[in-house]
Amino acid sequence: MDSLFGLLRVHVQRGINLAVRDVNSSDPYVIVRMGKQKLKTRVVKKNINPQWNEDLTLSVADPNLPVKIFVYDKDLFSLDDKMGDAEFDVKPFIEAVKMHLNKLPSGTIITTVKPARDNCLAEESRVVWENEKVVQNMILRLRNVERGEVELQLEWIDIPGSRGL
Repeated sequence: MDSLFGLLRVHVQRGINLAVRDVNSSDPYVIVRMGKQKLKTRVVKKNINPQWNEDLTLSVADPNLPVKIFVYDKDLFSLDDKMGDAEFDVKPFIEAVKMHLNKLPSGTIITTVKPARDNCLAEESRVVWENEKVVQNMILRLRNVERGEVELQLEWIDIPGSRGL
């Protein structure tokens, strides 16, 4: 247990303009992976702008591992269709958590991550102090697909007894 830093809550908010994989829509769900961990949202039927609003919680033992996102279309009688993937680096977020900030006004921007070739951000992502917590909102542009984005929010959860940040 001592190799665990804490928990990363990934709030999978929504998909935006996802690819059509069935006749005129898709039944999308998201898989979030970090190292050997794999978590999945529910399927939203017939919707290319799904609202998942689901929290998936990853244990972070190695902050250098990227978090990978895969979007699939649920099919009943065949393999689920790929609807793109993305990944993001948790290091800027974890660096902000490590600052152990408190007593900041809610909404204070700690750091920003700009879209770049080596990330999947669709727009600038801000790490913000909000309601006594460090959170990061991001919109990821899906790769290996004609279109689509996924909106997420990260939140850090300290575990009593873990080595923490």
